[in-house]
Amino acid sequence: MHEAGIEFIQETYDFNEDFIVAKTPKEFVYLATLGKYETNLRAFGYDELSLLVADTVVTANGKILRKAKDEAEAREILLSQSGNLTSIITCMIYQSKYKKIIDISQTTYSFREFDRDDLEKYLKSGEWMGKAGACMVEGFCKAYIEEVRGFESTAMGLNIEVLKAFL
Repeated sequence: MHEAGIEFIQETYDFNEDFIVAKTPKEFVYLATLGKYETNLRAFGYDELSLLVADTVVTANGKILRKAKDEAEAREILLSQSGNLTSIITCMIYQSKYKKIIDISQTTYSFREFDRDDLEKYLKSGEWMGKAGACMVEGFCKAYIEEVRGFESTAMGLNIEVLKAFL
């Protein structure tokens, strides 16, 4: 956000996503963002400061790819993306005194097949830990990108292009 020329204070109250029941990845990310929005709205309000909440989900083959619990699960998640399309769907809710914006954006990556030795080295590094889909497109997956459809900022967790248009 600083790179986009937007000043902000980053504070948050967590929302437990484990109980969300959704039929599609877009519905899931919307419900997760809405839950975070409502939790943070109760905590902070938006009197003088605007409130911005965003969440992201990674999906391949119609399945939501959560954060891997261990190396074996990370391998399985990464292999589901290898040679396939992977979409990053980000939802944001922005609330100020004057407007409220809800946006769901999607960026889709076409990946070449991952080299198995490269994949194993990445898994051993532990860099996949705590990342939805076990990877970041600016990290391990970057070398395997064949095509990008959508805004890169969506994949980073917030569609800056949409937000800036309203600010």
